[in-house]
Amino acid sequence: MKKIGFLFSLFFLALILSSCRFFNREEPNTDSSNSSSMSEESKISSSSEENSATSSSQEAASSSSSTAEEPDSIDLAAYFPDTNNQHYIYAGEGNEYASYDEYTDYAKDNRKQIRKNNGGTEEVKVIELEKDQIKTRLSRGEAYPRENWLDQEPGEEEGTEILLKAPLKEGTTWPVMGERTRTITGINVSIDTPMGTYETVEVTTEGSEDKVVDYYAPDIGLVKTVFTSDDYNVTSTLSKIETDVPLVQTVRFYYPNADGETLSYVDKELAFKTNDVTKKKIETAYKELPNDAVGSVLSDNTTILSLYLNTDGRVYVDFSKELISEMNAGSAYETLILQSIVNTIGGYYYMNEVYLTVDGQPYSTGHIQKEKGESFTVDTENSSEVQ
Repeated sequence: MKKIGFLFSLFFLALILSSCRFFNREEPNTDSSNSSSMSEESKISSSSEENSATSSSQEAASSSSSTAEEPDSIDLAAYFPDTNNQHYIYAGEGNEYASYDEYTDYAKDNRKQIRKNNGGTEEVKVIELEKDQIKTRLSRGEAYPRENWLDQEPGEEEGTEILLKAPLKEGTTWPVMGERTRTITGINVSIDTPMGTYETVEVTTEGSEDKVVDYYAPDIGLVKTVFTSDDYNVTSTLSKIETDVPLVQTVRFYYPNADGETLSYVDKELAFKTNDVTKKKIETAYKELPNDAVGSVLSDNTTILSLYLNTDGRVYVDFSKELISEMNAGSAYETLILQSIVNTIGGYYYMNEVYLTVDGQPYSTGHIQKEKGESFTVDTENSSEVQ
């Protein structure tokens, strides 16, 4: 079973090329402060984040109406279409995790960050279109919070992998990780899907004990994947594309109660479109109180200057000076406000330690002082759901 789990993880490696034309767009705003004071805290490049659910299916390219192209005339960029604010839905057979959904978290120039959810976990990959190839630039599993990794360099275990390579003609071959070989084994291969029939490029990846065949359609991207190992067969087929559909995440927000001793929490659904800024979404939602029984955490003028997960396993969040100057709270209530923030931010990132600063400096008031590098800890013991 461990072998099958490993092989199946390789099977999903090629699935996220839900693809995009080589397009130009304005560069989104970043989600982090550029202040020198914050750089002292060893920020990683993931601190940068760039700044309706009507369903529609893409029209199928019927094999009867398609015109066969000469292999050398096929444009590689056609297999990297614009997927902004689109929801790709794949139906699976042969394994409970063969079905999955894909959204585009961020996109800029010739890169896009794809989020895949198969019901068991979420994986994020940065895909890049180059002159003669489309490749996975970075891949991370268990990636639940939205972080912008478009410009981040991959780690040692996040090496690049070529998904599609020019010339797009039969016989083009290249090596991939795991001592495997990837080859274009067909051009204009007809593939039937719930959305219709597509003429595709067939790409076969072979290892010593398994084989994965991916089918890419122009202007769509990946439409089908077939994984085979002995008698074990798994397929994932594109069944639907929804347009103008945001990614929806549930975030738990904590607030101080009037008793000055306990916290209340409420779960809110945040809708993220491509290139939405996570810190702004959280900030806006936090200022909307669920009822009059809880106190506010952020004043109207307080802003989140930066928010990211650092390499030390802690979440770094930096607030504007108004967090302190407009708090107007005694010692006990200030403690509850800070605990509310730490529980909310830490919970979103699935981390227990939060390094909270104000204008890039360690948190310090007449009641509470933190040293440089000293973090707060998540504690939900005295918390209950908002009534």
